Amino acid sequence: MPKSLFVDFKAVKAAITMEQVLDHYGLLDKFKRSGDSLSGPCPIHKGSNPTQFRVSVSKNLWHCFSECKHGGNTLDFIARMEDVSIHAAAIKAIEWFQLDPEAVQGSSEDGEEHQEETTQRERAPAPKPATKNTVPQEENGALNKPLKFRLDKLEREHPYLIRERGLTLETIVDFGIGFCGKGMMADRIAIPIHNVTGEVLAYAGRWPGEPAEDTPKYKLPQGFRKSLELFNLDRAIKEPADKPLVIVEGFFDAMKLHQNGWRKVVALMGSTMSAAQEELIRKHTNAGSHVIIMLDEDEAGQTGSDDIAARLAKFCFVTTHVFDEPNTQPEQLFPEDLVEILEGVP
Repeated sequence: MPKSLFVDFKAVKAAITMEQVLDHYGLLDKFKRSGDSLSGPCPIHKGSNPTQFRVSVSKNLWHCFSECKHGGNTLDFIARMEDVSIHAAAIKAIEWFQLDPEAVQGSSEDGEEHQEETTQRERAPAPKPATKNTVPQEENGALNKPLKFRLDKLEREHPYLIRERGLTLETIVDFGIGFCGKGMMADRIAIPIHNVTGEVLAYAGRWPGEPAEDTPKYKLPQGFRKSLELFNLDRAIKEPADKPLVIVEGFFDAMKLHQNGWRKVVALMGSTMSAAQEELIRKHTNAGSHVIIMLDEDEAGQTGSDDIAARLAKFCFVTTHVFDEPNTQPEQLFPEDLVEILEGVP
């Protein structure tokens, strides 16, 4: 196969798995499987710690938490193992796994786009500390714009909020949430999402209880990009700078921790952290800051915690809280539990 071949990197990555790649290198039997994860010594820097290198089977991603402090996809792994470019790694993968060249060969235009994207990623300098004018943006530059209206006729004392979620009326009013009777969020709990300056950007709609099979649990306005925001950041940054920042997954996790006395908390609105969210955290922390990752104790939360910890550790002190029981969520903590967990934290 000619080395100048234009390759559709996305197609190659979709055609092979990390398990296949590890097996190709004769490494698969050195890794221990736990649920969705494979863990073992890092084959890139020839480590010996059996937990320093982890693979997410479902996401087809890997990360070294030791000397490499790096992660990526199957092609990134091959490139590092072979000390070659991403393009060369893709060529090797096509040959090793006997992939159909026509299925993974993009057009000249597509190939140039993929190769240019990879070249820029490989040559990109390390990210610079954010300035006060830094604004999180997606690649197309689009931002979430403040709303020109407010949902002010919400039912605050709805049973779902008080009985099922255990929120006090004070917390409900403080966060501006409530049951919406009509409009786009009709029959849902409307939760306002603010930007860092406190402007309302959107309302998330949570179905009160378990929805029917064809009804989504959460609803967000079309065009709103939750990956650009951190829920409750506008309140969290008003807390003392030397107090640790707690990162959780969901809206109700953040509200319950706030209610239980730990107000410096933000929610990712999911179990993964986007580049824009990472930049927001970077902007409001420094080398002396302490960040505590407290995601749900499930497979997605564990994978997300590992990735987030590795990324944030580059610019602040990070610890990850592990719950004793599986499937535990931060919102299930009682005030005394929170005190015990955070006892001794500066």
